[in-house]
Amino acid sequence: MRFLVWRFVALSLLAGSLTLQGCASLPPLEDRVASTRLEPVADSALGRSIVPLTAAHQGLSGVVPLLRGGDAFAARIRLVDAAERSLDVQYYIWHKDLSGTLLADALRRAADRGVRVRILLDDNNTAGLDAPLAALARHPHVEVRLFNPFLARQSRPLGFLFDFDRLNRRMHNKSFTADNLATIVGGRNIGDEYFDAAQDFLFVDLDALAIGPVVDTVSRDFDRYWASESAYPVEAIVPAIDRSAADELAAAAAQLEQSDAAVAYRRAVDGSPFVRDLIARRLAIEWAPVRLVSDDPAKGLGDAGADRLIWSQLKAAMREPERTLKLISPYFVPGREGTEELAALARRGVKVQILTNSLEATDVAAVHSGYAKRRKALLEAGVALYEIKRTASAPSPARISAGSSGVSGSSLHAKTFSIDDTQLFIGSFNFDPRSARLNTEMGFVIDSPALARSIADSFARDMPSRAYEVRLAENGDLEWIERTAGNEVIHRVEPGTTLLKRLGVAVLSWLPIEWLL
Repeated sequence: MRFLVWRFVALSLLAGSLTLQGCASLPPLEDRVASTRLEPVADSALGRSIVPLTAAHQGLSGVVPLLRGGDAFAARIRLVDAAERSLDVQYYIWHKDLSGTLLADALRRAADRGVRVRILLDDNNTAGLDAPLAALARHPHVEVRLFNPFLARQSRPLGFLFDFDRLNRRMHNKSFTADNLATIVGGRNIGDEYFDAAQDFLFVDLDALAIGPVVDTVSRDFDRYWASESAYPVEAIVPAIDRSAADELAAAAAQLEQSDAAVAYRRAVDGSPFVRDLIARRLAIEWAPVRLVSDDPAKGLGDAGADRLIWSQLKAAMREPERTLKLISPYFVPGREGTEELAALARRGVKVQILTNSLEATDVAAVHSGYAKRRKALLEAGVALYEIKRTASAPSPARISAGSSGVSGSSLHAKTFSIDDTQLFIGSFNFDPRSARLNTEMGFVIDSPALARSIADSFARDMPSRAYEVRLAENGDLEWIERTAGNEVIHRVEPGTTLLKRLGVAVLSWLPIEWLL
């Protein structure tokens, strides 16, 4: 009897909390302070370096691929340190780890110098960050906004029960812009695994540092998201933090910056050839027409028309493949329509090559299920499939080098594809239904044969040793070809996986969840 009473009480409390959650609503946006991008200034540290370069290449943007994680971190830190007017940062994930803390504290120091800092974060991955974000927002030169925020801060899953359609749509964009003169756009979030600071696992990723006309386009796009109906000031969502608590967080950040790990990481980053070339102004910059493609932020509420989505923009910006299509995507879920389009290209004589994660390397096995059930159809049409191994040293598609040791494995996270070795996309867009229909995305379309060929070269050089080639055996089953040191090993089941994991993926592939992947 007592058990039944306590069970009734527990269920009543749960029902009450769910009711409160269902009745809660987002705060009004009428009092939100408006702000827009600041015009670049030629007579500044960045202006004196960048303006003469862009003036000498009228109409073109300069692009530097950020292949190594350490270089990607260094580029961001250097931009923060050089900024004099504004810093606009937009991310899906910002971890409270070594690199995340170092970058956040660098932004605070920039604000101390009078730089206006605007931070726009998707709220799906900010658990544990309420206090640090509230502390940053206390600064008079820092503004923080959350995209599609959760109202239940301590029990976020409850939000999906009552507001699934909104909360299932996330802002996956990634950009980092300084003084409206230089920007970084690509696949990396902010966290140790993206910047080669993690000692257990690394994401192999790709960004592009850009200067020139495309930077103002990125700044204007940031303003669209900043002023969107999905962007809420953090102080309207997160409890305020007092001065003493803010000081404690600053002291903890300062202590972390002085730790052996932080000192060693900064020393390694500062000693990289990229940083030396950056300081000496001898970076190899590729000048080319660069176009930003980006979802309308209304997509975050399901209110964007098809013509305002990134997928439509990509189709308009990029030519139809005639010879080659080389696609790198960590979460490759082509669906029935995408599979038919890729198969049609291959049957027309286009050489289609796809690099994605193997089951042993992926960090999201559920997404792998959406890809796995399309493999046979793609292979039968003549599409070449490669799957990155989970290796002890990071793989390097597009010559991406991790530059770190001591890791147990790596996973592909770069999102890029090239057409006919002339056009290249670098951005946040995964070739999957979630990127196409649910999450907001952004990226660069670059008309550069030199950069596009670098992707082609990576396939020829790296795929034999860094990835399994997936083929159809004579009996129609899949087989994975592993090539190492001149030897060829044929795997009849997905290498590096257990029977239970393979069964789990098979079951997921039968479920009608592809639209969520």
